[in-house]
Amino acid sequence: MANIGLVSYAIGAGLFLVLTALLASAWRGRVRGALLLVACAISTIWCATLAYHAYFQSPSFEVVEALEIGRDGAWLAFLIGILSYGGGEGKNLKLRLIGRLVLALCAAAIAFLLIQPLMEGWMETFSSAGRLLFLHLLLAVAGLMLVEQLYRNTRPEHRWAIKFLCLGVGALFAYDFYLYSDALLFKRISRDLWDARGAVNAILVPLIAVSVARNPQWSVEIFVSRHIVFHSAAVLGAGIYLMLMAAAGYYIRIYGGTWGSVVQTVFLFGAVILLFALFSSGQLRARAKVFFSKHFFKNKYDYREEWLRFTRTLSMSRDDGELRQNIVRGIAEIVESPGGVMWVKSTGGTLAPIASWNITSPENGVIARHDPLVHFIEHRGWVIYLDEMRREPERYDDLVLPQSIVETPNAWLIAPLMLRGEVLGFVLLLRSNTKMNLNWEDTDLLKTVGREAASYLAVLRLTEALTDARQFEAFNRLSAFVVHDLKNIVAQLSLVVKNGKRLGNNAMFSKDAIKTVENATGRMNRLLEHFRKKRVDTIGKRDLLLEDILRQVVNSRSVTQPVPRLESENSQITVRADPDRLGAVIEHLIQNAQDATPQDGHVVVRLRGEDDWAVIEIEDDGEGMESRFVTERLFRPFDTTKGNAGMGIGAYESREFVREHGGDIEVESCSGRGSTFRIRLPAVRGAVVVTVAETGVGAAN
Repeated sequence: MANIGLVSYAIGAGLFLVLTALLASAWRGRVRGALLLVACAISTIWCATLAYHAYFQSPSFEVVEALEIGRDGAWLAFLIGILSYGGGEGKNLKLRLIGRLVLALCAAAIAFLLIQPLMEGWMETFSSAGRLLFLHLLLAVAGLMLVEQLYRNTRPEHRWAIKFLCLGVGALFAYDFYLYSDALLFKRISRDLWDARGAVNAILVPLIAVSVARNPQWSVEIFVSRHIVFHSAAVLGAGIYLMLMAAAGYYIRIYGGTWGSVVQTVFLFGAVILLFALFSSGQLRARAKVFFSKHFFKNKYDYREEWLRFTRTLSMSRDDGELRQNIVRGIAEIVESPGGVMWVKSTGGTLAPIASWNITSPENGVIARHDPLVHFIEHRGWVIYLDEMRREPERYDDLVLPQSIVETPNAWLIAPLMLRGEVLGFVLLLRSNTKMNLNWEDTDLLKTVGREAASYLAVLRLTEALTDARQFEAFNRLSAFVVHDLKNIVAQLSLVVKNGKRLGNNAMFSKDAIKTVENATGRMNRLLEHFRKKRVDTIGKRDLLLEDILRQVVNSRSVTQPVPRLESENSQITVRADPDRLGAVIEHLIQNAQDATPQDGHVVVRLRGEDDWAVIEIEDDGEGMESRFVTERLFRPFDTTKGNAGMGIGAYESREFVREHGGDIEVESCSGRGSTFRIRLPAVRGAVVVTVAETGVGAAN
């Protein structure tokens, strides 16, 4: 029997400890919360002490009695605290008098426990044990009286909040009343009743916890997870079911005669299979969730869990199509719907079914932008319950639904997807697996997740538009670069045509003209090959003597005033680059310097080495540029100061080319004093150099 008492009180101590921990972590500093916390803490200590006493017969009788009275006094003080702070109802003279009497009774019980040894001599007619039992009985009666007063003095519409507290604490004192009444009648405490009391108190803990959760004005906010309640109830129900089946199997074996063992085996196996079938039933789970949400929780939904589940469902999407399907799934799971279809508005304004979950999208389901359904959702923003619409069509302005929705089997409700007052679409859900009484909570939650889903759809739409814009931007940039290079080639060929009219019979000119045309043709072919591959043609990179490249480019630009001058400090500086593109970059910068400088000015091209860098400087004494223009506009693509004569990408393309080769371009300029463009490229040491003659860069015009 000691083991039974140990287990019983240990279970009670464990549950009270959990409740005490929850209360301690959520206490907000008010009196009623403190009284409840103290009552649960003393009950935890009381159960733990009795569990220890059941096994070790320790501590002493006086300690056990003191804890017993302390536990009763703590619960009585909590009840008095609720009555005293009852918002006017509990502040009348009668309730204050009852509270004072109960407190006085507790004080008398504790005093009696202390002076009991002194009373043995002159109270011969009534034993000390009997007097203690009588005092415990009085405390139990006081507790029942306070519970009755609490329930009676609570308005009927508010009793749902305290009914489980009254049931739990009332049952606690009722059991004590029964225990001590039996003890006074038979002059001894029943061992069975005493050992069972720990388990009885454990059963009452969930009732108290639910009531506390329903009364936030006690400043104690207990969160009872719906998942824990649901799974705990499932485990408890499964345990009770298996116990009943085991008992039935036992009687079958006893009274089954020769076939008893066989029938018992078949019966138990069938019972286990039935249990698994019940646990795997989606409809049964849905009904259980509705039952617990309705009877054990203030709100129908655990909004934190619902929001986390919905966002988790959307975040699992691997692509846009799966995201749209998961939107339907996430909304459907809120109301236990087995499937649904989502209509989304296109750029033309029509709505088409683009995603579905556990159902085939209807054929020819496109809905016009001016359909009455779209107009109704846009102006009302309602969740449309189709059953209600059939019963009360006037409530929905006699709305006529599209044929594709009417013909959908088991169509149940329509959840709108709204964003900033605009209808982005809607989700049609199938009828739930369980009978659900939908109310304002369902409507608000469906509207909220609909807005969240609409924001995801809006992001998808913007992403698609951005992708298209980037593709067009890349195409336009590609075209601009091609046109810019072609403009330079056309200028080169135009010069040949212009000089050909004057020098057409000159054999030397004809030879140079053929070289120029050959060079232009080669540049255009390499340009087309480069853009066909959509990358820098690394095969075209080679080790080059910079002085040769610069000399050829300077010579090609010498037909224009002012004539550029080359100054080289090191003729052996080598870089690795595409000779055509490098020559085009340098030529562009020299041409810009010539355009900005009067004919009597000067343009100087310098080449020098600086540690591991090759430095090319192009200096002019022309108009110059303001520092703000250099910082904000010079290298911005498609920004030009030449009007229709320029593309606005030469400087940008030059800088990008240099950066692709590990270098950079620096600019020093002052308005009215000229400019200096400084190109830095990594120098190559010990390279096998390709001569200019092999590249054909800068052929004479």
